[in-house]
Amino acid sequence: MKSCLIIDDSSVVRKVARRIIEDLDYIVDEAEDGQEALDKCRQEMPDAILLDWQMPIMGGLEFLKLLRAYVGGTDPHIVFVTTENDIGQIAQALRAGADDFMMKPFERDHLEAKFINPTRVRKAG
Repeated sequence: MKSCLIIDDSSVVRKVARRIIEDLDYIVDEAEDGQEALDKCRQEMPDAILLDWQMPIMGGLEFLKLLRAYVGGTDPHIVFVTTENDIGQIAQALRAGADDFMMKPFERDHLEAKFINPTRVRKAG
């Protein structure tokens, strides 16, 4: 069974995303910030990550850069989620190693599509 780590400081977002992703037969774990997520990834690397952009302690971009530099950190499919509609921010995340992105609030169908037929839109950077 595939695994997914949901990283978001909002317990509501984590709860909603968990229900959707578990319905797709993923084993789901959660983290409230990038530091907690990095610690979990060092213990066991997930197959996929749903990553929030803005979080306390360690934000999504910093987590992404550290994870992709870590042994095995290039393997997870990472979908970064943001409330920002800034194309520069999206490009920055893709250059740092995100595979795909989506905007909050997200719809069930949109989130499912990111995990059923994952695509890599990551830019070489």
